[in-house]
Amino acid sequence: MELLAWFWDLVVRLDVHLADFVQEHGVWVYALLFVIVFCETGLVVTPFLPGDSLLFVAGAVAGAGDMNIVALMATLVAAALCGDNVNYWVGRYIGPRVFQFQRSRWFNPAHLRRASEFYERHGGKTIILARFVPIVRTYVPFVAGVGAMPYGRYLGFCVLGALIWVVSLCLLGFWFGNQPIVKNNLTAVILIIVAISVSPGFFAWLRSRREARAAPRA
Repeated sequence: MELLAWFWDLVVRLDVHLADFVQEHGVWVYALLFVIVFCETGLVVTPFLPGDSLLFVAGAVAGAGDMNIVALMATLVAAALCGDNVNYWVGRYIGPRVFQFQRSRWFNPAHLRRASEFYERHGGKTIILARFVPIVRTYVPFVAGVGAMPYGRYLGFCVLGALIWVVSLCLLGFWFGNQPIVKNNLTAVILIIVAISVSPGFFAWLRSRREARAAPRA
């Protein structure tokens, strides 16, 4: 419970924690953000790390003058690309055998199947769309590697997706994160971003539940 409470506090007070880190450690904040985004996009065991909200809040902190927005976006794009490419090649190396893995503390095969279905439904543009869907964005590069998507094609979608994801959310935070109405209600804004991010997965879950219930009747 203490760990859950700590994680909740980290998410809802992300701006405070990030600003404090900048004040204490200066430019090392770029290394911290690189590691977080790299792990969130590159390791299938860490899909719970903040992504969309982190980018927005980092942009807001940059807007307050504590970070350079260009350096921030360059760092995060590099982190996303490195993470996705590691994920892709791990999936390419392991192959379909991973679908036989049992659920464990660190690995949920249901997330992998969900990403696989998302990939099959949307094709190559999944690499871009998944950027804005938590958990799915962690697993989709892995699925692309498992499915042996040609690397050149994957890389094109990957670069475009990383640029759109990082630049859009960082600039939104940079431009609006320090507006009084947003700054004074930043916790609510973060929760709204999280809710919007997870909503596609929630509706997909509802749809699968309806289809599962309808199957016996059919």
